[in-house]
Amino acid sequence: MRRLLILVAGTLIGLAALVGVVYALTPIPDSTQASATAQGSVIYYNDGKTVLAQRGVDRDPVPLRKVPKHVRNAVIAAENRGFYSDQGVSLRGSIRAVWSTITGQQVQGGSTITQQMVRNYYSGLSQERSVIRKLREILISVKVDQSKSKDWVLEQYLNTIYFGRGAHGIQAASKAYFRKDVSDLTVAEGAYLAAVIQQPSRFADPEGDDLDAAKSRWNSVIGAMTETGALTAEKAASLDFPTLRKPRAVMTLGGQRGYMWDQVHRELNRLGYDDETINQGGLKVTTTFDRKLMDVARRAVEETRPSGTSRKVRTGLAAVDPATGEVVAFYGGDDYLKNQYDNAFSAKVQAGSSFKPYALAAALEEGYGLGTIVQGDSPLMVNGTAINNSGMADYGPVDLVTATQRSINTAYVELAQKVGVNKVAEMAEDMGIPAAQVEQHKYATLPLGVADVSAVQQASAYATFAAGGVHRDAHVVRSVTDAKGETREIKVKTRRVFSERTAADATYAMTQVVRGGTGTAAALPDGRPVAGKTGTSSDAKSVWFVGYTPQLAVAVDMFHSDNKTITLPGYGEAAGGTVPAMTFRAFTGEALRGEPVKRFQSPSGADRSGGTRVNSPRPQPEHTPRPRITDEPTPDPEPTSEPPATQSPAPPPETDGPDGPQESERPRPPSPDQPDDERRETARREILENPSGDA
Repeated sequence: MRRLLILVAGTLIGLAALVGVVYALTPIPDSTQASATAQGSVIYYNDGKTVLAQRGVDRDPVPLRKVPKHVRNAVIAAENRGFYSDQGVSLRGSIRAVWSTITGQQVQGGSTITQQMVRNYYSGLSQERSVIRKLREILISVKVDQSKSKDWVLEQYLNTIYFGRGAHGIQAASKAYFRKDVSDLTVAEGAYLAAVIQQPSRFADPEGDDLDAAKSRWNSVIGAMTETGALTAEKAASLDFPTLRKPRAVMTLGGQRGYMWDQVHRELNRLGYDDETINQGGLKVTTTFDRKLMDVARRAVEETRPSGTSRKVRTGLAAVDPATGEVVAFYGGDDYLKNQYDNAFSAKVQAGSSFKPYALAAALEEGYGLGTIVQGDSPLMVNGTAINNSGMADYGPVDLVTATQRSINTAYVELAQKVGVNKVAEMAEDMGIPAAQVEQHKYATLPLGVADVSAVQQASAYATFAAGGVHRDAHVVRSVTDAKGETREIKVKTRRVFSERTAADATYAMTQVVRGGTGTAAALPDGRPVAGKTGTSSDAKSVWFVGYTPQLAVAVDMFHSDNKTITLPGYGEAAGGTVPAMTFRAFTGEALRGEPVKRFQSPSGADRSGGTRVNSPRPQPEHTPRPRITDEPTPDPEPTSEPPATQSPAPPPETDGPDGPQESERPRPPSPDQPDDERRETARREILENPSGDA
């Protein structure tokens, strides 16, 4: 017996020594589990309140002082009544837990709040069933209890534990179950969240037997609170089972939401945020998207698209605020979950004649006036290549207003020859069209829109006209607030591209497109001024209307996903002056409903009145280049009046510029025997008496 007692005593001493050694060699882990502290990012519309999307873990950590005392008491009563007095572990519960692990029974029985926190918070402690892991948990819990305050432990626990409904932490749970901040929880509601911890999946949205079980567990928590002195019997008796809010529908990326999130994600990456930070860094991102206008964009596209249109005919729409460069709305496609290819940002198709305003701006900035005369007859030969107008229509000598209003291809090719194709390309690039999309097309046909562009790029570029010659880069993120509460306001590059005079004159020419030219279908119902330009590429593979008011620049394009000619029921071969212009009208009219009517700046010169041309255009063979006013170095000036033969050889045009009138409506070619003045007046009379849409 003596030897046996000595053996037992020695064994116990040895075990104690071993535990002491293991305890000394078991440090508190330096790092936390990524999932324990991960906070998903919340993406908001431009009001900064309405949630657009959530990415990553739904967790919003709060300091313990923000959690009402009755909520803390409920959790302690439900999970660990002796929390403030124990040593971080329950000896009896720990022995039971180790024995259960050895025998393969329940693993977590008897765990204290400290042990649960340690298991879920620190790295290196998995949920595996092993005695070693359980012993490490116990030893670390004792060390944490000795080195950290009880309040610190409880705070980490409440922000770490899973409450069901996808909610991690007490704040997320409060919003998920009761749609309120944790600080506003009632006693009954706090008791329910404490009850949920035991079986979060079962009690997330209980019905039938699960609801009975949830009520029983809630009553048990209330009873425990009276036993711990957290509630009086009278108060407990007065409480009713709380009303649970219905679980929020899972936020999917269907419809337009996915396209919005995709663009925000891309821009956050460009701003230096990696995917780990986006998904786990707890960012609060305010976008530029207006929730109402996003819906208006969707309806405008859907309601103006002719019934029976092939699903391969796609529509893109983008709206940019000229004062900020913010993309306030766009239409990316029917449903992101079905097709992730974005019609507004990713899709780039030939601009057609909607590219001509860049040539117009370049000419005006170089000193040419709206009265500058260019040749509108068809064909125009450039280095042996024929440039034609739609339907081979002849217009004779025309000024720049008429050339823009009627979208005369030959007139614009000649204008680009006068100014220099390089100047046209430079202007487009300065206005926001990426150089890589323009440089390869620096031939005589450049102003006819052979370059591929996106709806967002076009809206952003035209916003430069609306902003009086100042360009602000298009962007979709307004601000980013990190997990520490520090906010980064997004500042975009702003530069003056051309003078206010150039903006006013170009705008005047484009208002005539809407008043009586190829874009009359874009006129707004409230009569507010609109400037814009139609565009139709070769064989109508893409069609455009891009326009603006002083408050908003909007681009609408349609294109065939198989790069085929677009045909629309009721219209036949598509044209920019039909459905795209109608979509512009539907969107812009609704977007500006109730907004004050603002006027464009008056054009230069004294030969314009009331928005209608009344005097003969004034030829300007001599011109004075206007100094470019940009904040960036300007290349050495190039010759601005070279004869066509000195320009780069023009390849066969990729577009025949079908922005002119339809064959049945085009002006009658004036007699070649007429003097120039008579030819001009004949063309003018036919144009004004017989306006037509984009063909």
